[in-house]
Amino acid sequence: MAQQTFKVTADSGIHARPATVLVQTASKYDADINLEYNGKTVNLKSIMGVMSLGIAKGASITISTSGSDENDALAALKDTMKSEGLGE
Repeated sequence: MAQQTFKVTADSGIHARPATVLVQTASKYDADINLEYNGKTVNLKSIMGVMSLGIAKGASITISTSGSDENDALAALKDTMKSEGLGE
């Protein structure tokens, strides 16, 4: 299992558009990918799950991956978080 914690830096947090980008990136991989925020964990391949968390600016989130391509998946999600200006 691989995981990384990010601080959300986007002014509007992770709302519909960036959540969709993250879900699309996660869905490209076979690994199980979860997003944890505020004690709740959801499948990062589920737009409804991600949206249900209501992640605001300044939040600390953890993305964890588990499976055959877990490291590639985490690297791609890290790139997406940075390139979309969502977090660091």
